[in-house]
Amino acid sequence: MKDEILAAKTARLGCATLVDAIGQVHSHRVPIPSMASPDPSRTLFGRAATISFMPYREDLVEPGRDFAYFFYGALGGRAPTPGQVLVLSSGGYPDVSYGGGTKLSRGDGHGAGVLADGRLRDFDQLRGYSFATWCRGEAVPRGGDTVMPHDFGITVEISGVCVNPGDYVYMDNAGGAW
Repeated sequence: MKDEILAAKTARLGCATLVDAIGQVHSHRVPIPSMASPDPSRTLFGRAATISFMPYREDLVEPGRDFAYFFYGALGGRAPTPGQVLVLSSGGYPDVSYGGGTKLSRGDGHGAGVLADGRLRDFDQLRGYSFATWCRGEAVPRGGDTVMPHDFGITVEISGVCVNPGDYVYMDNAGGAW
C-alpha cells in the first residue's frame, strides 16, 4: 500500500521534478534519457529487480540457465510482486532485443513493469499486459544469438545510470530516474 501511494505521488510530480529533487540529495548521475513504450501513457514506478546481460558465448551457456531462471532469480524465486520493476541491463548492446511478449508474459498481472536498456519485441502484445514497459525501441529479430543473461540481483547500468536491486525506478514519456 505504501508503494502504491508513493507511485501515485511520483506520477503527479513527473520526471523533471524527480530528477531535480534526487539531484539535490545525490551528486551522482540520476536522469535516464527518454525511452520508447508500447503504451507511453503508462508511468513505471517500483523497486528494481535486476538482470545483467553480456555478449553471447556458446561455451558459457549452462543447461537450465535460460531467461526464466534469471527472471525468477531476480525476483527472489517467485512471480513479480506489485511494485517490482524488472530492470534489464544491455551488456553493451542497446539495439538488440532482450525479450518480448512470450518471455515477459510471466509478469502479467503481477509486477509494476519492465525497464530495458535495449529493445523489446512484440509491442502489440506487451501493450495488452497489466504492467508498464519502457525500452530503447521495438525490435523484430530475437537477440539470443547476440546477448545472454549473465547474472541477477546485482548492480547494473542503464543508460549511464547505476541501478541497485531495490532502488526505486521511475519512467514516463519524458524520461526516468532511479
